[in-house]
Amino acid sequence: MFKNILLFSAYMLFPIGSIMAQNNTLQWDKTFKKSDKVNVKKVSFYNRLGINIAADLYTPVNINTNQKYKALVIGGPYGAVKEQAAGVYAQAMAERGFITIAFDASYNGESGGSPHYTASPEAFAEDFSAAVDFIGTLSYVDRNKIGAIGICGSGSFVLSAAKIDSRIKAIATASMYDMGRVARNGMYDSLTDEERKKMIEATSMQRWNEYQGGEKQFQIGTPENIDENAPDIVKEFYSYYRTKRGFHPRATTAMSVISSISLMNYYPLENIDIISPRPILFIAGEKAHSRYFSEDAYKKAKEPKELIIIPNANHVDLYDRTDLIPFDKLEEFFNTNLTNKNN
Repeated sequence: MFKNILLFSAYMLFPIGSIMAQNNTLQWDKTFKKSDKVNVKKVSFYNRLGINIAADLYTPVNINTNQKYKALVIGGPYGAVKEQAAGVYAQAMAERGFITIAFDASYNGESGGSPHYTASPEAFAEDFSAAVDFIGTLSYVDRNKIGAIGICGSGSFVLSAAKIDSRIKAIATASMYDMGRVARNGMYDSLTDEERKKMIEATSMQRWNEYQGGEKQFQIGTPENIDENAPDIVKEFYSYYRTKRGFHPRATTAMSVISSISLMNYYPLENIDIISPRPILFIAGEKAHSRYFSEDAYKKAKEPKELIIIPNANHVDLYDRTDLIPFDKLEEFFNTNLTNKNN
């Protein structure tokens, strides 16, 4: 059954014109309600690849800029934008006294990078470090007390970043996807060697096609229309990305076919043990199709580590269901671990 549910590795081909994002001119352009306990402003900064990263900076309304605060950098799901799940987490943690940043990944949303909708695990991990660069220079941030949260695909990228950036003192993931594993093996490791070879062959030929002026092709994580026969996983993502609940015009969930294949060479859990003694918190839904990614990552990580399973939650519930996302636990985790003893 799941051989055809290869989200993020099955190739759904669309011309570029059908997935171009629209402009959003609303003053509050998020998919969630604005808190009166938090101030938000747009900021930008460059990563080491020279890509301008667009971000939203969240601060408590009662901030004292003469003090030093703990800070968090937050990356959202693969193909999503900062106005969605990453912003939900950023706002909630700012309400709890943290300085937070939700950012658009390179080649996505309002961030730079050309061509847009390019998948680059290197750039996506680098974006976390670039956010640390920026937030650590704010006068009211204690640069020795910076943590990071990665949601869905960014759960992979934040781990990659933390492996080589010791400034990230504590890491949390929510509904983590191992983006390399799912690209190589499909959901539930159901992809056969023959199917993988066919994907690689098709992508290889597409490179020549595009080099010679052919139409660019894109892999769409969540289709714009589904019917009752769609697989449950597709329905789940559709319930967030294509409905009023989580729809945002800049979140196309698209990545170019010839760049997406690069995820097959991506191994975010290799050497995850070198993050220790910095702590990692893995959060997954009890009913999440992605739960096994967090469980396997937890097994590979060294102490200190923790795995929390949220009762009755599916994968996308941990994008925006504030009644299910364990913000109390996240607050405790970062307050406990972003301390001078861990520097």
